[in-house]
Amino acid sequence: MSIRKQITELLTEKECDARMISQQLGISEKEAYDHLPHIIRSVSAMGKTLIVSAPRCMNCGYEFKTRKRISKPGRCPVCKKERIEPPGFRIE
Repeated sequence: MSIRKQITELLTEKECDARMISQQLGISEKEAYDHLPHIIRSVSAMGKTLIVSAPRCMNCGYEFKTRKRISKPGRCPVCKKERIEPPGFRIE
């Protein structure tokens, strides 16, 4: 089974972030992020949606609600700290 199909099955079962995906499937986090745009297209063709939960600053609580990129932000625009909770992904 391909990596993308494995990621799709995993995200159908539960919500995961890129680190959890990489640990479950034995790939790098960067590779997990690289596969997600392709999974978005293939899942939408099946009539489902990839839900992305907004990343959040663990220092001040700022949520990146309007962020278009699916990768983890580098730093908070409010407090300038780098302690960011990564986005979570699930398929519905």
